[in-house]
Amino acid sequence: MIVQQTIQDKLKQRFKAEFLTVENESHNHSVPANSETHFKVTIVCEEFEGLRLIMRHRLINDLLSEELAGPVHALAMHTYTPTQWAEKNHISPDSAKCLGGGKG
Repeated sequence: MIVQQTIQDKLKQRFKAEFLTVENESHNHSVPANSETHFKVTIVCEEFEGLRLIMRHRLINDLLSEELAGPVHALAMHTYTPTQWAEKNHISPDSAKCLGGGKG
C-alpha cells in the first residue's frame, strides 16, 4: 500500500480537505494480485470553489505527476466543494467496471 499511502499523504499535505478517500481499485482490473495501479480519489475542499472541473483535476494531476508517470495507470477523480458534496448526499459515484483482459 505504498502508492496508495503516498497519494493520500500528498493530497492531505496540499489540500485542506473536509473529506478525502483514496481507494485502490486495482483488484477490479486485469493486473497481478496486490497491484497498485488503479485508484479512485474523492476529495472535498473549499479551494475548489470557483474552479472548473478541469482546473481541479489539473491541480491533482500536477501534484501526483510522479505517480502518474510511474506506477499509476488510472486515476478516477471526484472533486467537490462542500456544497456540491452535500448536494450529492456525501456519496461518490461507483467506478466503471473493467471490460478488458477477461474481466467484465
